[in-house]
Amino acid sequence: MWKWLHPYAKAEKSYALSGKLMPWFLVIAIPTFLVGIVWGLAFAPADYQQGDSFRIIYIHVPAAMMAMGAYSTMAVAAFIGLVWQIRLAEMTVAATAPIGAVYTFIALFTGAAWGKPMWGAWWVWDARLTSELILLFVYLGIIALYNAFSDKILAGRAASILTLVGVINLPIIHFSVVWWNTLHQGATITKFDQPSMAMEMLIPLLIMIVSFASFLGFMILYRFRNEILQRESHRPWVITLVKQSLKTNKRG
Repeated sequence: MWKWLHPYAKAEKSYALSGKLMPWFLVIAIPTFLVGIVWGLAFAPADYQQGDSFRIIYIHVPAAMMAMGAYSTMAVAAFIGLVWQIRLAEMTVAATAPIGAVYTFIALFTGAAWGKPMWGAWWVWDARLTSELILLFVYLGIIALYNAFSDKILAGRAASILTLVGVINLPIIHFSVVWWNTLHQGATITKFDQPSMAMEMLIPLLIMIVSFASFLGFMILYRFRNEILQRESHRPWVITLVKQSLKTNKRG
């Protein structure tokens, strides 16, 4: 396995592999999104307490899960980059942070929109909401720290260290509804033995989670490839790639 993975520590190999994987993620993301959003918004039954306002769950929950998933990806990459000194892992941290920040913002915005009719306020200092807001600030801090250094090697290491420090917030977000008395509802989709949702509501939600996860993968690979090109712009293979791209555009 390690022999198979070893060549992909090279930027050129990882760039090519990412390009091959990107279309597959997009092929999964688009149809699952269309099926999930139409099913959830148009065909899923209304909730007996919340009525149709519950339907924001089909955006809010996948976004919140991917916000944490993106950070988990960054944490693993940061650990690999710092321990084994693999530059591509640090590039992964830099590429993923803005995407994770967007997912977190979507989760917070949709959560506020959902909370208004349920709680009577756009925002309450609930444990889950507050820890999710902290996650957004951590994302923004990582982005700012990475861009504060002109030396991208030093920037990648600094961003990786901050990423690992911020990992402590993930279990706080996940278990906040258990540890504290909170307005936020508890686990819903993780209780497969006794789910809190009817299957007619749960299935489109699971489809939307697959869609959001696939699009997250696509965007990480897209930004990862751009990060490689920026960091490796002086390499012969990048120069050759740019020249070939320019020739193709002229022919087109």
